[in-house]
This record gives sequence, structure tokens and C-alpha cells, in this order.
Amino acid sequence: MTHLRAHGISARLPQGVEGRIYRHAASHGDATYPVSHFATFAMPSDPADFGGGVFELMRPTDVFVVLLEYGPESVGRKLFERQGMPRSLTAADFSTAKSRSGRVGHSAAQLFFVENGRPFTLYAVLGSHLRRRFLLPIVNAILAEIRVETAVP
Repeated sequence: MTHLRAHGISARLPQGVEGRIYRHAASHGDATYPVSHFATFAMPSDPADFGGGVFELMRPTDVFVVLLEYGPESVGRKLFERQGMPRSLTAADFSTAKSRSGRVGHSAAQLFFVENGRPFTLYAVLGSHLRRRFLLPIVNAILAEIRVETAVP
């Protein structure tokens, strides 16, 4: 098992999953927040935060998971009312309409939440909507091993 840790986020990755946790360099005084990517395939070195540049590499048996943090001003907003990171998604959470990939057959789920005082979105993409019951255990194994430390003011 590979163990990643950066920016107050850690993940123990299941066999066959690669990942990265990074933060963009600040420019012009803009605040930046951590982005985490996890995938069952080799990701390019510079994908967009929500996976642009990644989707065309996915096979029907692949998954791609994004955990993207927002600024502290998001805490308390209706979009982020869910408390606690989802640890187990279901087939009903996924839809082809939620996929930003533009690829026929992909399926996605997106949820917003606050974990330990930190607001995030979770965006998970499956290489095949028809195989979602087969692919869900992989996504859930990834989610089960992510930890988020408490926000530091």
C-alpha cells in the first residue's frame, strides 16, 4: 500500500491505485488550497483540478477521484452543509449527466461537504456507467483510507 501525506490530507492507496496531493503556487496574492487526485491508471503530470487531460486515458475499468478543498469562507454555506466526508458511495450517486469528461459511457458523482472544519468537493468518475457496481468498491476503498486533519487558522 502506498501512503501519501501533504497539506493536512493523507491517503493509504489500495493496490493498483496511484495518487497525488498538491497545492498550486499562489500568484497575484490569490489563496490556493489542496487538490488530491487518485486513479487506477497512470495520470499525466499536469491534469486540471477536475481531471481535464485525464479522461481520455480512462478505460471502462478505471476510476478517477478528485478531492478539492475550498476556502474557509465556504464553511456554513448551504452547498457545504453536509458534515463529514462520504466514505461509501452507491450506484445511485452516479450519473452520466454529472460527468464533466464529455466521454460517452462515463459516470460521475459529486458531493460537497465539510471535514474537520475544511470544505471540500468530492468528484468521482467511473470509466463505465454500466460497470458502476464493479467499480464502486474501488472508489469506496480509496475513500475509506483518506484522512483530513483539522483546519489550522
